[in-house]
Amino acid sequence: MKRTNVISVFLAACLILLVLGTGCTQQQAPSAQSGEVKIGVVASMTGAASTTGKDIWQSAELAADEINAMGGVRIDSLGKSVPIRLIQGDDESTREGGMKAVSKLITQDNVDLLVGGYSSAVVSAHQSIVAENKVPYIISGGSSSSVSHRNDLDTSYMFFHRPNTDDSGEASILFIDEVVRPAVNAKFGFPAERPLKVAVIYQDSPFGKGQLDAVKNVIKAKSLPIEVVAEEPFKMGESDFRTVLTSVKAKNPDMIYSVTFLNELVPLTQQARRDVNFNTLIMAIENNDDPDYYKGVGTYGDGMVMESRFSPYAVPKGSTEVATRQFLSNFDKKYGGFAGMMGAATYESIYIAKEAIEKAGSLEKAKVRDSLANLAMPQMMEIMKGGTIQFSPDFRESKFDLYVVQLSMDQASGEPRPEIVWPKNLEARGFVLPDWYTPGTS
Repeated sequence: MKRTNVISVFLAACLILLVLGTGCTQQQAPSAQSGEVKIGVVASMTGAASTTGKDIWQSAELAADEINAMGGVRIDSLGKSVPIRLIQGDDESTREGGMKAVSKLITQDNVDLLVGGYSSAVVSAHQSIVAENKVPYIISGGSSSSVSHRNDLDTSYMFFHRPNTDDSGEASILFIDEVVRPAVNAKFGFPAERPLKVAVIYQDSPFGKGQLDAVKNVIKAKSLPIEVVAEEPFKMGESDFRTVLTSVKAKNPDMIYSVTFLNELVPLTQQARRDVNFNTLIMAIENNDDPDYYKGVGTYGDGMVMESRFSPYAVPKGSTEVATRQFLSNFDKKYGGFAGMMGAATYESIYIAKEAIEKAGSLEKAKVRDSLANLAMPQMMEIMKGGTIQFSPDFRESKFDLYVVQLSMDQASGEPRPEIVWPKNLEARGFVLPDWYTPGTS
């Protein structure tokens, strides 16, 4: 059959499929044949999570620039190294925006691999597109276990370089039980066995609900003397928490467990003490460990605690210290200021992509997927279980050694700064209840 006839038949078949609503695509050749590795970066460049999105993009850009300066990515099947080209996919902090961005990255930009993703709700919406097109995706956000543990679609091309909500929830609750509860009971003369009363204020999303479930599950499974006295949801992007805080205050908790994005945590923290006169301890989750939070919250962040795995101002001593300080220095030189946790995770994800592609020796997506599944590379900045970045065989999740920081005001900067207070092997100083702290009633 002549080439023109083949094309005509193909186009006719496509037309029929389009009429039926099924669409028609042609298999794209690997982009390395044109001399590059194309990586799509899924980031919230606009919308409620835009502060974090900028961090994700800049950190990915820094990693790609470093790799390209060192010669790029070696592709054995081509017998040469090629540079990385990043393509931005703005998910607009919405499910619809994420689906549109990921669809474009895959079907129009023909990326070889995806990295990034932040909100669990947004990631869960575009997972089906990734599954259908079988594109490797290193997800540095989407922490809800419901995102990585889902069985209603094929997630075998998705690799989660973050703790899930079960992991971070467990670390936070163990800290509360081991450190906060004894400190409160001792300082105020309560019986040692007195349960600590916790109010959970959480984003009404898979991320927030996953954290809430994790908190309650850990307390129940370990029979911990911690009582959840309030569960108050709020909509993503909320900025006025005074009504929620007033309601929670009436329940007389000993502390607040907040599950937020940093754009939400800043007003929540400020309004608690400034507007509601709610002098209680606030615990936040790792995604808020970011320079923009410290800058935004001001003096109202003094004394609060945060579960973390990477902090721009509290660098753990040990095997990851040199790499962390180098990353922070390089980021500061390029952009001014420091990256946060999501930036660090995405920076590492670009290097993970490089390692997987080079081990695969090819950009064939199935081979890169298999390479990611068998990955075992030394930890970089975040402290990994066993000192190695690898993905679990069941849900393809990497595992971290998590810690907790406490903030105190730094007079030189006029902002609060964190120090590690748990666990003991990473502790820089002991946890201290602020002088202004008021516990719940017995």
